[in-house]
Amino acid sequence: MAQKATIYKVELSVADMDRHYYETHNLTVAKHPSETDERLMVRLLAFALNAHEQLEFTKGISTGDEPDIWQKSLSGEHELWVALGLPTEKFVRQSCGKANEVIVYCYGGSPAEVWWAKIKDTTTRFDNLQVINFSQKDTRELGKQARRLMKIQVNIQDGDVMVSVDDNIVYVTPVKWKSTDH
Repeated sequence: MAQKATIYKVELSVADMDRHYYETHNLTVAKHPSETDERLMVRLLAFALNAHEQLEFTKGISTGDEPDIWQKSLSGEHELWVALGLPTEKFVRQSCGKANEVIVYCYGGSPAEVWWAKIKDTTTRFDNLQVINFSQKDTRELGKQARRLMKIQVNIQDGDVMVSVDDNIVYVTPVKWKSTDH
C-alpha cells in the first residue's frame, strides 16, 4: 500500500531586510513519503528567501518536470523557478528556458560540491541562473527543527539568515556558487 504525504501546518514570518519584505505566510505543506525532514526545512527556507504573494509550492518531488517552488505572473508565465538538491544538467537547462529566473538551492556537503564541479562549466551560458549552497551542518540542524505544526521566523540581513523555530535558532549562511548576470 502506498504511503500518503504527511501534512505540515506552518506559520512562516519573513523579515527580509535586504528586499524590504515583511509578511507572514500561513502554509499547508505536504511532505512526500520519500522526503526527509532536512529537505522539507530547506524547502521552507527557500520559500522564505524568495517570499512573495504569488510564490507557491508545486507538486515538486512527485513530478520530474516541475520545480519545488515557483512564481507565475498573472498571465501564467514562470517568473521564478526554484529547484532543490542536485538536479541534472538537462533539468537546469530546461528550467532556464522556461523561467525568467532560476535558483537552485543545493545542500548535502561533499555530494553537492561534486555535483557543482561536474555541471558548473555547462551553466555559464545561463544568465538567469543562480546556484546557492547551504552547508550540510546548517541543513542538518534545520532538519532537527521539523514539526507537524510550526511557527517559523526567518530574518534575512546582508545575506545572512536566522531561522527561529519555537525557541530554537539556526543560523544559515547561503553561499552563492553562481549569480545571475542581470
